[in-house]
Amino acid sequence: MIGSPYVLIVYYSRHGATAQMADFVARGVESVAGINAKIRTVPPVSPTTEVASPPVPDKGAPYVTLDEVENCAGLILGSPTRFGNMAAPLKYFLDSTLSLWLSGTLIGTPAGVFTSTGSLHGGQESTLLSMMLPLLHHGAYLVGIPYSEAALNDTLTGGTPYGPSHVAGIDNNNPISEHEKKICQTLGKRVAELVTLTKVKGG
Repeated sequence: MIGSPYVLIVYYSRHGATAQMADFVARGVESVAGINAKIRTVPPVSPTTEVASPPVPDKGAPYVTLDEVENCAGLILGSPTRFGNMAAPLKYFLDSTLSLWLSGTLIGTPAGVFTSTGSLHGGQESTLLSMMLPLLHHGAYLVGIPYSEAALNDTLTGGTPYGPSHVAGIDNNNPISEHEKKICQTLGKRVAELVTLTKVKGG
């Protein structure tokens, strides 16, 4: 094992809400002794053949690499909703993981998903399910949120048994609620706890 085991949190965020959620998920991961969180993002995609972004983002998390996915002990994906589906930049990155699928790298890896939407009924659960599909094909162990988490029963904002969600509002002005924060942290903690019970890969 090389280095400390880490849970890789990979997200795409247009207006910042999904990035904030990634930070709360990371807090949950790092509440488990011996497990680190590594937050990464993906670049935007362009409708042309021109380069859409510089190789290093101007701010925020670095772009994820396949090596980081290959060596993670757990994997959590986050995306805003786009017509009830994950955003194209995250899907584009997942489409690039064919080599990892061929080698079976992520088989048995604990994994989870989270999302942010403009409205309460903006496709949160279908977006979470869309992110689960590639993880199932990779052979990952999917981790959700059980109803033993009180915030899941009490929330009047986001939160689903499929994974954390946030209602950002049409103008993206809604702060992440306390219930949403707690559900994010619960996902991170549950994935990290499962890492300690399964095979542990180093980073």
